[in-house]
Amino acid sequence: MSELNRFKLINKIEGYSYLLLLFIAMPLKYILGFPVATKIFGSIHGILFILFCYQLYVIFSKSFISKKEATLYFILSLIPFGSFYTDRLLRSKMRVEPISIKDF
Repeated sequence: MSELNRFKLINKIEGYSYLLLLFIAMPLKYILGFPVATKIFGSIHGILFILFCYQLYVIFSKSFISKKEATLYFILSLIPFGSFYTDRLLRSKMRVEPISIKDF
């Protein structure tokens, strides 16, 4: 699996975990009084967010994305549903990205 595809996968999983935390675990905690939900979903999301940041660093350090793109992807990861926009940006980038010598 290429680094960009791995990043896309982690981005998508992390985005879903963020939505589960916000729209399932938080209401369970504050409306139904079930605080263990945020501990479970929060821990899972935290691990996935760390993986996301690591993979973002990897694709930036290998020059797959620019500093501006890395900053944008990080900011989008903090916004609910932002990871889906990141996925869309990556799909369009991967479609038009020319093949370079270092790909071989």
